Amino acid sequence: MSKQEQMMTKTIVVWLGALLCCALWGSAFPCIKIGYRLFDIPSNAVATQILFAGLRFTLAGVIALALGSVLNRRWLVPKRGSGTKILKLCMLQTVAQYLFFYVGLAHTSGVRASIIEGVNVFIAILVASLIFHQEPLTARKMIGSIIGFAGVVLVNLTGDAGIGGFQLLGDGCIFLSTVAYAFSSVCLKRYSGEEDPVVLSGWQFVCGGLIMIACGMLFGGRLVTVTPAGIAMLVYLAVVSAVAYSLWGMLLKYNPISRVAVFGFMNPVFGVILSAVFLREAGSLGVMCIISLALVCGGIYIVNRGES
Repeated sequence: MSKQEQMMTKTIVVWLGALLCCALWGSAFPCIKIGYRLFDIPSNAVATQILFAGLRFTLAGVIALALGSVLNRRWLVPKRGSGTKILKLCMLQTVAQYLFFYVGLAHTSGVRASIIEGVNVFIAILVASLIFHQEPLTARKMIGSIIGFAGVVLVNLTGDAGIGGFQLLGDGCIFLSTVAYAFSSVCLKRYSGEEDPVVLSGWQFVCGGLIMIACGMLFGGRLVTVTPAGIAMLVYLAVVSAVAYSLWGMLLKYNPISRVAVFGFMNPVFGVILSAVFLREAGSLGVMCIISLALVCGGIYIVNRGES
């Protein structure tokens, strides 16, 4: 076992690394909606939303590859034969997941979207276990996942969470984004066994981002209002993707998917809290938020119990 593998499998490293990723991803819920306001992108401007997402991820890929190249003291270029893997990842992780996510988030609240996002943990574990047979599906994993999801539901039912009837364009798109995420996590786990996760992350972001930019512009997407505040928000969202997805890929490389994916329950918790603070979409979370956090942490502990 290499020194890097020893470090990345330590419980404290997995917990802190995964929680950092989730905090960054959770902040994307309100920040995307704030970005729409700063760039004056209305909820029905689907092409412009896709263009906005494409710019974010292209920049995220450039940042990830630049930082990775500096840290590794070499240019991070794909190995021969890696193009197909990168293309598959970019279509699942960037194009499919975030196309659905950006369109869906424009038609639902940040708080409401977060409860649907919580389903991605179940899907990721089921896909890894039942379809790709990367790890066994145990009762412990299922019990931990159910407890964690209960915490997600609870935190979303506090205050004015906007819970109501299912809406296809909003809620349906958010759900489809979770399915794309689950398959991308399994593919990243499989490919990172032979590839550098940062290389995979960076290049799939660049490729996926350029595809989304082309699609957005092709269908008439344009950014009419551009301000320093808007650019700063776009850069922040790019950094979120570059840092979080690269670190998440390294954790998946050295750990079972269930051990890492279960932390995805924290994405909605961070999303709800930050949406409540920055978007004022929910009232005081108070005691119920603390209880939900306890449930989420309990679910994470149960799934990780017995892992080194």
